[in-house]
Amino acid sequence: MRALCWLGEDGLAVRQVPDPELRNETDAIVRVRRSATCGADLPLLGGRVPELSVGDVLGHDFLGEVVEVGPRVRRHRVGDRVVVCSGVACGQCWYCREGLYACCDNGSTDPAAGEAAWGQPVAGCFGRPRAGGGFAGGHAEYVRVPYADVGAFAVPDPVDDDRAVFASDAVPAGWLGAELGEVRPGDVVAVWGAGAVGQMAAQAALLRGADRVVVIDRYPDRLRLAERHVGAETLDYRAADVPAELRERSGGRGPDVCVEAVGMAWDHGPRSLVDRFTRSAVAPDRPIAVREAVHACRKGGRVVVLGTFTGFVDTFPLGAVMHKGLSLRSARQHGQRWIPMLLDRIARGEIATGHLATHRLPLEQAPLGYDLFRDRADGCLRAVFTP
Repeated sequence: MRALCWLGEDGLAVRQVPDPELRNETDAIVRVRRSATCGADLPLLGGRVPELSVGDVLGHDFLGEVVEVGPRVRRHRVGDRVVVCSGVACGQCWYCREGLYACCDNGSTDPAAGEAAWGQPVAGCFGRPRAGGGFAGGHAEYVRVPYADVGAFAVPDPVDDDRAVFASDAVPAGWLGAELGEVRPGDVVAVWGAGAVGQMAAQAALLRGADRVVVIDRYPDRLRLAERHVGAETLDYRAADVPAELRERSGGRGPDVCVEAVGMAWDHGPRSLVDRFTRSAVAPDRPIAVREAVHACRKGGRVVVLGTFTGFVDTFPLGAVMHKGLSLRSARQHGQRWIPMLLDRIARGEIATGHLATHRLPLEQAPLGYDLFRDRADGCLRAVFTP
C-alpha cells in the first residue's frame, strides 16, 4: 500500500509499505478515507524526536471504513464508517477505567521507552516512535487499529468525512482544554493559538458558558476563521500588549482560564540564552506561550497546557505559579471519553469543524500539504489527504 513516510529531518515521501495485518483478536483494519495534518507532527518532521526511524509512517488524525475485524471485536462490522481516536488505549487498565485513556498502561508497543522518556509508560499514538506508542500512522491506505472497540467510533450519517476527521484529535483536544480549565458560566478565557486545537478549545469554552473567549495569534486568516466560525474575540499579538489587553477585557484581573494550544510553534517574545545558543535539534522546548499565559492569568486562575512538548523546558515561571496561586494542568486528550458526544454535537451543528480543512489533497501530495501546513502558507490551517 501507499503511505507517507518520514525520510529524515524535513524529509517526507509517499512510498510503498507492507499492508497491515490483524495481530490481535481485538484489532481492526481500516481503509483510510481521510487523514489530516496536526501541529504535533511538526517536531517529528523537524527531527526533534530522536526515536523516529526512517520509513516510519506518520499521521494520527484519520477516518475510514472497517474492512476486517478480529474475532473479539464486538462494536464494529465490515463496512462501518469510523473515526479513530489518535490515542491508543486498552480500555481495561486502572487508568482507562478512571477515564484517563491517555495514561493507559497497555497502549504502547514499547512501554520501557515511555518509562525512560517520562518516568512511566503512557498510551500509544498512531504515527509516533516507540516512546509514543510505535504504531504506524494514518497517512496511508490502510491502518491496523488496536483495541478497535475502545478507540474507533461510528460516525453519524449527517457528518461528512471532512468534518468528522477532526473528531479524531483536534476536537477532543480542545474539549480537554475547557474541561481541565474547569470553564464555568461567566468566565473569561484566553486561548493562545488560533490553529485547529485552539479554535476547538475556544468553541468548547463557549459551549460551557464562558462569557468572553479571546483567541491570540498573529495570522490574520486564522484569526478571521476564529471570529467567523467560532464566535471568539481575537487578538493579534504583533499589535498589542497581550497581558495588558487581556486585563482590559477581564475587569482588570486577567482571564480566569488561560489555555496554551501552540506548543513549540509559538515564535514571539524574548528567547532565553539556551534558546539562542543551542542548536534547535537538541535545545530544550521553548515554553514562550506558556510563560505568557502564566503571567497573564488572574490570581487563583487556571492555566492549561495543550501544546505538544517533547521533553524539558527552561525558564519556566514556577515562582509566578506559586505566588499567584495558579492551578496548572496538562494532558494528552482522552478522546475515548468524549468522541461519541462530540460527533453528536458536530451533527447538530453545535461544533463547527468544516472550516478547518482549508486544503484538500490526494495522498501523493502529502509532502506538499505538510510544507503548506508547516509554513502556514496559502492560509493553510489543516491539510486533509485522501488516499
